[in-house]
Amino acid sequence: MDRRHPEARLQGALELTATVDYLFGYDATAQVVDDWVYEQLAQSYALDPSMQQFFADSNPWALNAITDRLLEAAQRQLWAEPDPDTLAALKQLHLDSEALLEARGENKA
Repeated sequence: MDRRHPEARLQGALELTATVDYLFGYDATAQVVDDWVYEQLAQSYALDPSMQQFFADSNPWALNAITDRLLEAAQRQLWAEPDPDTLAALKQLHLDSEALLEARGENKA
């Protein structure tokens, strides 16, 4: 990992998390976000291996928050028909991210 700009990497991870949060909030109030948008967010932000490494290196809490929010969107049926494989991968990634945080001593409890 490039350690020259850790603050920028941390901020970048926070901005990606905020993007997912804003989209979720907008959809929860206006109900205008199509399923393909959630699918693309899942594929691009959470399930892409290079992004997973970015989050692991810069801010593992951000990946945990993104997977949590995407799973909540599916649970609340904002993401009405998620691809079953995508949903299963998100669930596993969320569990893995929680395990990583616990291993680092950064669990929520």
